[in-house]
Amino acid sequence: MLALVGGAGWFGARFLISSVVNPQCTIKASGMTETFDPDQTANAALISALSVKREMPPRAATIALTTAFQESKIRNLRYGDRDSLGLFQQRPSQGWGTEKEILDPVHSTNRFYDALERFKGYETADITKIAQRVQKSGFPEAYRDHEGQGRVLASTLTGHSPAGLTCRLDAVKQAVSPSRVIGDLSQQMGVTSARAGDGTVTVSARNATTAWAVAHWSVARAELYGVTSVSVGQRAWDRDRGDEGWSGGTAGTTVTVKLG
Repeated sequence: MLALVGGAGWFGARFLISSVVNPQCTIKASGMTETFDPDQTANAALISALSVKREMPPRAATIALTTAFQESKIRNLRYGDRDSLGLFQQRPSQGWGTEKEILDPVHSTNRFYDALERFKGYETADITKIAQRVQKSGFPEAYRDHEGQGRVLASTLTGHSPAGLTCRLDAVKQAVSPSRVIGDLSQQMGVTSARAGDGTVTVSARNATTAWAVAHWSVARAELYGVTSVSVGQRAWDRDRGDEGWSGGTAGTTVTVKLG
């Protein structure tokens, strides 16, 4: 089960005194370590979550994240070469959607996956070749330079590398309502069994991999939502402990996320 818990006396947004700590997220998987800032990590979590919702293999997320890193450094850019925009630098003039649609990360990511699924065998194809077939970039060989980052992000954010993500963040300035998190979980990862209580959301994860995907999604978007801690069973990430990582204990399918 997944639970998102707000503190007592929930009155919408919550405010706390902040302290600057040079925010950074660290991901470890398959013997590799990569660092990203919170904005990049939040966008990467959305990209990976949509592959989980669509029931695509982790390889799809690797291709998408590698492409987004090359095109925008996984940032939702409002500018680019000619009319290119967004995470994947998609162009309205090339049929990817309107400017407003392309700047919606959910729309742009789904359009990328729609295009990727048209190519049979993408699961085993060379990442540079398949990314180029989707994107038609002027610098096709550049995708290969970022495959490592794409693999580490995908493996962790799809739940296949447990306890692989930690973030060092400032103190919470403002926390969103649980209903906001419920909506984003549904839209991005397809979590539909959420129920809210008094500052609390509870969801049942179908297996351990999904639980870790949800937990990592929550840590990756902790800056955006005002998350203070995330636990999977007895294992926990705590915002106050920064880079110390996840505590020991037995994991399971119950994830608890505290806001503000």
